[in-house]
Amino acid sequence: MKDLIEFVVKALVDDPAMVTIEENDNGNDVVYELRVAKGDIGKVIGKRGRTVGAIRVILNAVSTKQGKRAELEIIE
Repeated sequence: MKDLIEFVVKALVDDPAMVTIEENDNGNDVVYELRVAKGDIGKVIGKRGRTVGAIRVILNAVSTKQGKRAELEIIE
């Protein structure tokens, strides 16, 4: 799932080298902390949060198939 998030986010941003994802696994819950360049945060969030919402929907669909619960947090 981490690779999926990284692939999608790197396609959206201007500076893909600054994209980092940290995975915190707590049994059935997984939290992904996404860090991007300061100028790219708006591109990842999108208008009214639609872009990040779509990424979270994809993440939830994949994690549900694996029997887990996943969250995506954007860290500045």
